[in-house]
Amino acid sequence: MKIKFAEFVMSNSNVEKCPKSMLPEYAFIGRSNVGKSSLINMLTNRKSLAKTSGRPGKTQLINHFLINKNWHLVDLPGYGYARVSKTAKKTFQKFITQYFNHREQLVTAFVLVDIRHTPQPVDLDFMRWLGENGIPFSIIFTKADKLKPNAIERHINDYKEVLLETWEEMPNYFITSSSKSIGKENLLEYIDTLNTSMNLSSK
Repeated sequence: MKIKFAEFVMSNSNVEKCPKSMLPEYAFIGRSNVGKSSLINMLTNRKSLAKTSGRPGKTQLINHFLINKNWHLVDLPGYGYARVSKTAKKTFQKFITQYFNHREQLVTAFVLVDIRHTPQPVDLDFMRWLGENGIPFSIIFTKADKLKPNAIERHINDYKEVLLETWEEMPNYFITSSSKSIGKENLLEYIDTLNTSMNLSSK
């Protein structure tokens, strides 16, 4: 799939005010410094569609983007150690939970994980929550350009070892780098395959 159209639609903190259309949605979420905005910009071929910042926790709302006029990319607030108050964090957690529990248009979530680090409890806990709530997801390992191939394989194996302690199989995953466009084609083809199953192919 090639993204030929990408447009910001709306931002809000109320799931009930999200777009009323029944277009399929793909939600991107991860720790607040995982490179989510850069990944979204890489996928959409737009340098500033999603706002990037040197300050973790910049995304603080549910952001909808219309892609190829037939599906929505949803940019969700980062979790972890965003530099916001405890009250704000609780607010984020509330509407993120509401989004995943009530948004019928959601096809799958993409949980972004920095491949440079060992498995982090905050990421594992969130994946566990998705699993317990029956929400399909894939893992997107980011910043792959920062490691050599053998280190990438070792870190992924670390995740497999930890996840397989409680999961029957390793969740679907992608290896990406926003600066090198690594994984872009595989990720977009995966989304296109899901859209095709709903008769929404957009090649």
